[in-house]
Amino acid sequence: MAGSGKTNRGLERERRTVAAMIRIYCRDRHRTRGELCAECRRLHDYAMGRLDRCPFGEDKPTCAQCPVHCYQPALRERIREVMRYAGPRMLWRHPWLAICHLLEGRKPAPSSVPRKRQVASSEADRSE
Repeated sequence: MAGSGKTNRGLERERRTVAAMIRIYCRDRHRTRGELCAECRRLHDYAMGRLDRCPFGEDKPTCAQCPVHCYQPALRERIREVMRYAGPRMLWRHPWLAICHLLEGRKPAPSSVPRKRQVASSEADRSE
């Protein structure tokens, strides 16, 4: 994705945050060590794909603030379960990511999807 360093840093931090939450959940709930279980690996891969296709790009709000529900309903419920469990634990295990995520959640979400990104996103979804 082309863009400013801020864009790459923000989305990269979001990727690290989601990945850390899934690792915490999988380690504690599925008793895994090191590797994710197959179910959590699928969720991780899906979440990373959704972040790659986010129509907001650098202006991406946190999922709770987002006006666009890009996850399939079953996977949306699954990631919400992961976030509800891992979110509070992030303060102990990944305090910097947790604080950044909390601060991002305080920013207002964009009111609409940028037109250019919206077209690119819909074309990417058709190619799946």
